[in-house]
This record gives sequence, structure tokens and C-alpha cells, in this order.
Amino acid sequence: MTAGETGTGRSTDRRERRATHRARTDYTGGVYGSMLAASVVIGAGTLGSFPRAELVLLLLLTSLVFWAAHVHAELFGARLARRTPDRRVILRVCRDEWPIVKAAAPPAAAIAVSPVLGLEVQGALWLALSVAVAGQVGWSVAAAHRAGASRRLVCTTATVNVLLGLAIVLVKIALTH
Repeated sequence: MTAGETGTGRSTDRRERRATHRARTDYTGGVYGSMLAASVVIGAGTLGSFPRAELVLLLLLTSLVFWAAHVHAELFGARLARRTPDRRVILRVCRDEWPIVKAAAPPAAAIAVSPVLGLEVQGALWLALSVAVAGQVGWSVAAAHRAGASRRLVCTTATVNVLLGLAIVLVKIALTH
């Protein structure tokens, strides 16, 4: 029996595959999910004041719907033409697209804790928007860093995402004034 055929060998191979997968993880979903969360916050803020619990649910449920849409598109858009995906592929795609949902959690948490900080609804919306934009920048920097990008490219992606975040903030300002 070789090391790869033993229980320990299989577990080592599995760990190595997971490490390789983590190294290749695409953070696009996190950037996209952060922008989605910022858009939800802006939309909710322009339509009137929402109870905090409703806005937290809106953020999380919207991210889950977009996650499901991305999973569906990935599984059936490209893969169906080649072959029907098996359980392993479905679970991998679900996991790969999960950053969309993860990115909505910090802005939702910001809304949830805003009463503790003494913030009214508008202050909570600004806090959540700031957290979403910071997340967008963080996800893009993590993606560039993990991909082995140069410092210059990491700074470039951070700058582009700060500018995109500022564009989102300008939309909020324009819609509320």
C-alpha cells in the first residue's frame, strides 16, 4: 500500500487539495456582495426609514438570493452544456459563491449594533454603507494579495475600489438631498 492509499495519505491529499483551492479562491463574490450590500443600504435609505431588523433581513436575504442566482448561473450556464454537475461540483460552486453572503454580514451587523452606538436610522445607514465600502476594498485587496499581485497592483485595486465606493456614497448623497 502506498502513502496515497492509506487513510492518512488520503487525508493529506485532501488537505493539500483544499489548500490549493483556498490559494485559488476568487474573491469576486466578496467584492460584488459588498457592492450589493451598499446598494441595498442606499435603496432602503431613499425609500424611507426601515426598522433595523427589517433592514438586516433585507441585506441578508438579498445576498442569499444573489448567491443562489450566481450558483445557478455557474452550474447551469457553463456546465450544463458539458455535463450534468454532480454533488461534489454543486457543493464546490455553492462554497465558491458564498463570499456574496459573507460580504453582507458586516453591514447587517453594523445595522444591528447601531442602537448600542446611539445612532438613529440615518446614522445606521451611513455606518452600514461605510462598512460595505470598507469590505469591498478589503475583499479586493485580499484577492490581489492572495493572487500574488505586486504591491503596485494591490494598491491599484484598492484605489479602484475606493473610487467605486465613493461613487456609491455620491449616489446616496444625491438621492438623499
